Amino acid sequence: MQPAIILASTSPYRKALLEKFAIKFKTEQPDVEEIGQPNESAQHFVKRMSIEKARNVALRHQQEATLVIGSDQIAVFNDNAIGKPYTHEKAVKQLTMFSGQQVTFLTAITVINCITQQKITEVEPFTVKFRTLLEGEINNYLLKEKPYHCAGSFMCEGLGISLFEKLIGDDPNALIGLPLIRLNHILQQFDFNVLLNKPDEY
Repeated sequence: MQPAIILASTSPYRKALLEKFAIKFKTEQPDVEEIGQPNESAQHFVKRMSIEKARNVALRHQQEATLVIGSDQIAVFNDNAIGKPYTHEKAVKQLTMFSGQQVTFLTAITVINCITQQKITEVEPFTVKFRTLLEGEINNYLLKEKPYHCAGSFMCEGLGISLFEKLIGDDPNALIGLPLIRLNHILQQFDFNVLLNKPDEY
């Protein structure tokens, strides 16, 4: 029997992505402060956050036959981390700055075995090339989709896809927050095969 799966996140987007695997899993909110350290690189920050999220939830399930998945994402533009805009004004500034430019998203994923404490962490990059955007396009997009709680001020799974000229990367799921190709590879290293999951276990 394969181990239980817990997604250390209550994000509806990550939950929807993991459901593509057609496996039974639970979600739990990790209790982690997402605060950067002095001079910490974006790559190190996102990796550390995914580890801390997975570890925080795994500690609640010690000695259980369970795999915990933690994930975190950050946007990087001109070597600077880009956060969530939260307001319309800040979102306008972000998309204006991105017009005609490339933004790279780093998505870290960590899986921890609650019994053995084995841990695997990897970071998946994904780059988007923005079209040259008109002021009216930016304003209308933001008013329609209101992506103010999304890093980069867009939702690629919705109307945000119209902002791009092209996508560059191995797995477009990474852009939404959970790189499924990379996750599947990690789960196989824990002897968990999503295709061998029995229908009555789902």
